[in-house]
Amino acid sequence: MDTLTPHPAPPYFDPAALRAELTAIFRAAGEDPGAARPAVIARLKTLLRSARETARTTLETDRNGRRCAAGLSVFQDELVKLIFDYKTTHVWRATNPSDAERIGLVATGGYGRGLMAPGSDIDLLFLLPYKKTPWAESIAEAVLYVLWDLGFKVGHATRTVEQCLKMAQSDMTIRTSLLDARLIHGDARLFQEFETRFRAEVVQGTSRAFIAAKMEERAQRHNKSGQSRYRVEPNVKDGKGGLRDLHTLHWLVKHMYGDDVGPRAVEAGLFTTDEVDTFRRCEDFLWTVRCFLHFITGRAEERLTFEHQSQLASALGYSSQGGLRAVERCMKDYFLVAKDVGALTTILCTGLEMRQLKSAPGLSSLISPFGWSERRAIRQRTDFRVDNDRLNIADPEVFKRDPVNILRFFAHAERIDAALHPDAIRVLSRSLHLIDDALRADPEANRVFVDIMTGKVSPESSLRRMNEAGVLERFLPQFRHVVAMMQFNMYHHFTVDEHLIRTVGQLTAIEQGTSKAELPVATGLMPQVVNRKVLYIAAFLHDIGKGCEEDHSIVGARIAREVCPRLGLTAAETESVAWLIEQHLTMSNIAQSRDIADPKSIRDFADIVQSPERLKMLLILTCADIRAVGPGVWNGWKGQLLRSLYYETEPLVAGGHTLTERPHRVNIAKDALRAALPHWTPEAKERFIERHYPDYWLRTDTAQQVEHAEILRRADETGEKLYTAARTDAFRAITELTVYAPNHARLLSLFAGACAAAGASITNARITTTRDGFALDTFLFSRDFETDEDEFRRTKRICDTIDGVLAGRLRLSEMLGRRRGQAQRSDPFAVEPEVHINNTVSDRFTVVEVAGLDRTGLLYELTSALSDLSLDIASAHITTFGEKAVDVFYVTDLTGKKITSPDRAAAIKARLVTVLDPVATPSPVPVA
Repeated sequence: MDTLTPHPAPPYFDPAALRAELTAIFRAAGEDPGAARPAVIARLKTLLRSARETARTTLETDRNGRRCAAGLSVFQDELVKLIFDYKTTHVWRATNPSDAERIGLVATGGYGRGLMAPGSDIDLLFLLPYKKTPWAESIAEAVLYVLWDLGFKVGHATRTVEQCLKMAQSDMTIRTSLLDARLIHGDARLFQEFETRFRAEVVQGTSRAFIAAKMEERAQRHNKSGQSRYRVEPNVKDGKGGLRDLHTLHWLVKHMYGDDVGPRAVEAGLFTTDEVDTFRRCEDFLWTVRCFLHFITGRAEERLTFEHQSQLASALGYSSQGGLRAVERCMKDYFLVAKDVGALTTILCTGLEMRQLKSAPGLSSLISPFGWSERRAIRQRTDFRVDNDRLNIADPEVFKRDPVNILRFFAHAERIDAALHPDAIRVLSRSLHLIDDALRADPEANRVFVDIMTGKVSPESSLRRMNEAGVLERFLPQFRHVVAMMQFNMYHHFTVDEHLIRTVGQLTAIEQGTSKAELPVATGLMPQVVNRKVLYIAAFLHDIGKGCEEDHSIVGARIAREVCPRLGLTAAETESVAWLIEQHLTMSNIAQSRDIADPKSIRDFADIVQSPERLKMLLILTCADIRAVGPGVWNGWKGQLLRSLYYETEPLVAGGHTLTERPHRVNIAKDALRAALPHWTPEAKERFIERHYPDYWLRTDTAQQVEHAEILRRADETGEKLYTAARTDAFRAITELTVYAPNHARLLSLFAGACAAAGASITNARITTTRDGFALDTFLFSRDFETDEDEFRRTKRICDTIDGVLAGRLRLSEMLGRRRGQAQRSDPFAVEPEVHINNTVSDRFTVVEVAGLDRTGLLYELTSALSDLSLDIASAHITTFGEKAVDVFYVTDLTGKKITSPDRAAAIKARLVTVLDPVATPSPVPVA
């Protein structure tokens, strides 16, 4: 037989030579397709491997992802052609083809657009004229089997032209896929017939329905992958601001005008030339990220997780500078691109809405507190007007005539709860140069800006709009540094600018009472705040110092002192904002890492706060800040710690009570317990009371004391040496496990090890010792399951593990070894080990604070080391910030005294540093 006919091909291989090779293989196998198949597949695998290696090398050299994706698509075309020609020439050759034995190989979906990432699926349509024939089905099957053998994932269909049209009319997904159909090989006349009929019978006159479907699909995709485009582990393909959003723009334009985003879209007025250039720039960047991500992971990975971000930054040539690590600079560029994609999407979608190609806007106008009469009055009183429920400008000179109108535009949009008109957004983007030093110094402009920031409708939405329009960074140059800035850690879920805006939103929720169930105290205190403006501005600026080598709280306070006078704040107001920013982490740190039953902790915190007003504002800001970090960061136990710290501190700063009343408070707590146990005999109540030290009555509430009393009673009745009790608390989002056992030096360590071996993530531990030598330790775990039944089953496994370890049936070392072998989410991170030994924090105890990379069993190893060092742990405070663990232990030596010897302190530090990082070398730390 003759060799296969050559076709044009990319420079990866010589098509004529390859066709000759496959023909030679076929002949060498005695022209037996089955015998030739292994050698053919082996040769094609070698070809595929070589092509991908060439593509990766080229990408690493030129860093042009779109070129890489286009090259891979061209190679894929030639590979499909090669397989098809081999099969039709040597295996399923039609000796007397009829008109029905015509076939077109058509690329659809992403492959049809001519762009493929290294791990992309292949979407193939075997297009037939009017009926399926055995020959056509055999050819389709033969081509698919080869592609599957080569490791491709193939989305495929064998359909007639008529079938394609009918399915596209009823199924938007199929219609979208066929919108990008492209002939690879085969019958060109057949494909032309399909294209002509598809445009006439499917596309024409259906733009409204198609646009509505794409908008709904986009909304569902964003809900699934995360609404914010500033999530720090973005989905490059399906996330907000990702490639799929660009694809949506492409589909909308192509459905309406039959072309990609380009000159035709400009002629139609959908985009400007600059916006088309932005589209291409964003597409190039995202394809570069996606192709590198696929090559780095060796699979079709679309989520840019922490473990891959550093590798991507290195591949793209980023370096550390200006207080930002290379990975943070890389991701900043990513989020700036995502921001531009969002702006393009907004412009097109709202533009189509204006053309009434999409259904009417949502219900916000119907529930707005402002009536239509007031909206119409806007046109008479201002330079704005409302078009189809969107705020527009009265004429193109509005911003040029008075640059303050740039700020007024957003203020009016919030006041009437209106969306922004795309025409106004376009004019605004061309007017950003008007935001200069003169406008920044304008008192009226600053007044309007403060009004927006402290608005009572939705300042969060207004600030986000201003940020996405580029207004915030122009009007407040200090804000530019944090725009799209991510922090490379597992604790922060959003970029810094998004976090600041969300903090303002959380503050609004507190003020409006929508967070009352989670924040009862903060909600109750908010109306008592004397100057809400100070609180809102502090919330908006509290992390503006991030990304600098100096402590961001100090930098932020310095920036506040520069900015606030310009915003019209008095000297006293400015100082209050600066103080809140400088101390915005203090209350959280003390609540989570100090023993707030220790009088010294409360005195020290009161010395920092000094006034009831500052205490109120700091509590509210702390709650808003933590809740704005991301989903799941705030939980009830953090709220309980903050409330306790507030209630302990408030009497001191208010001047109403002193520490001399603590014995009286202990007696009040005892009386409350007596009243809460009405069925107990007086003798039994007193026996329980006498078993506890005074601190116990200050650090536990009455409800927990009752639980402890019942635990001790049941344990005494049954004679059990180990007694466990668990309860779940949906409000505090934790599960609480209390363990009662005879006390000894390593008991906490054994408990912690058993919990780690059972897979429980300890978020806090409360250590209590009774006068008669028993330990009553309480562990708080992050709630893993929605139902209490599942939580109790997990807790039972933990209790069984504790029982097995204490009885000697289970070996902790083996169980923890298996746990350590599992993958850790913290692997991509590095946390410098820190150990601080302090004798000034507490009057009675030495406080040992350690910080390092969190891992399974870390608390067990730390407490084991402290026990090895002959230290008695009075209380432990366990906190995690993403991948970073911060554990604080209140300790004494075995005689109950503080650790005062410098040599002893140095030995403790050296041992703990080794636990945190076995290869680290401890540096000297002053011992207080």
